[in-house]
Amino acid sequence: MRKWAVGALLLAILFVPVLVLTGQEGPKRDAGETVARPRRKGEAAEKEETKIPSRLGKKKETDIPAELPTFRSDISVVEVNVAVLDNKGNFIPNIPKGNFRILEDEAPQQIADFTMGEAPMTVALVIEFSNLFQYYWGETWYQTLTAAYGFLETLKPEDYVAVVAYDMRPEILSDFSTDKRQAHEAMQRLRIAAFSESNLYDAITDVAQRMSDIEGRKAIVLISSGVDTFSKITFDKTRKILQNAGVPIYAIGLMQALREWYDARGYMDSISRLDFLQADNQLRTFTRETGGFAFFPRFYGEFPSIFGQISQALRNQYLLTYHPTNQVKDGKFRKIKVELVNPANNEKLRIVDQKGKPIKYSIIAKNGYTAPREVE
Repeated sequence: MRKWAVGALLLAILFVPVLVLTGQEGPKRDAGETVARPRRKGEAAEKEETKIPSRLGKKKETDIPAELPTFRSDISVVEVNVAVLDNKGNFIPNIPKGNFRILEDEAPQQIADFTMGEAPMTVALVIEFSNLFQYYWGETWYQTLTAAYGFLETLKPEDYVAVVAYDMRPEILSDFSTDKRQAHEAMQRLRIAAFSESNLYDAITDVAQRMSDIEGRKAIVLISSGVDTFSKITFDKTRKILQNAGVPIYAIGLMQALREWYDARGYMDSISRLDFLQADNQLRTFTRETGGFAFFPRFYGEFPSIFGQISQALRNQYLLTYHPTNQVKDGKFRKIKVELVNPANNEKLRIVDQKGKPIKYSIIAKNGYTAPREVE
């Protein structure tokens, strides 16, 4: 992929607020319907203990094989973190346990435990910083740093954050800490990119494996073009490792407006256009299969809304656990599907706002896990 000259692209900074459902008491709900009511001021939320995360620097000596499960092989319990968001990205609280249904390989599962709570986040901020696109004072260089600094500003004092940058290889700039000064000091090192490689697969799997044993609300926030140049592992191997690590990925795709600007003026050839479409699809695949989400902002003003949606999805979640009916230890991948249903007729649950109007919603959860393999 050829390196482009920097265009004089000016993007207006717009502030897009995150809409919040308001009101204290909703209308009476009909059968098969639930009312989305925000938590009242002063209402107690369930607390979840979050242990201090393992340090990124303590990487396991060997890579995690693709067949390993996302839970300990001696415990046949599957945990699924679920976020239910409206079409504005707001978390929808207070959905009863009876409205959730989990299918494993199309077979219904009995939910053993169900909690909803708010907890601190443990986030690895993974930043593509390569001379392939982020050359000094280029448009993508500026967009990358704006997104990274902007996300750090949204973190709360109790949140843990680590900063990892990658080009040819990932580099841990700061380890997990609640001291945000460490993260900001790490960001100061991102000035001039060194290499013109962008090995996304190697970087994202390395971080996911290091985070696999961390307990509590955890995620990777990936700021990247989605392009991979010469990673040692393949796309398919990357998918398996990410699925097994059990760490949700939230990706912010770079250069969306810049690409359109160049494409409209005939500066982008068909190969480059195809490469970028593939890069976007890779980000969508990694995020969807890990229970996260991919964002592709065209304007700087979209960043506050994106950060708000990530925070909503991570801080507020439903935790569902079940004992899988399929106890065969065959090392195969089991597909998980989470649905919201009306138990009276098994039809899709209808959620309404305080005025009784239906709300379009989406369910974010990991799409499966790899079963343990019987040791001979």
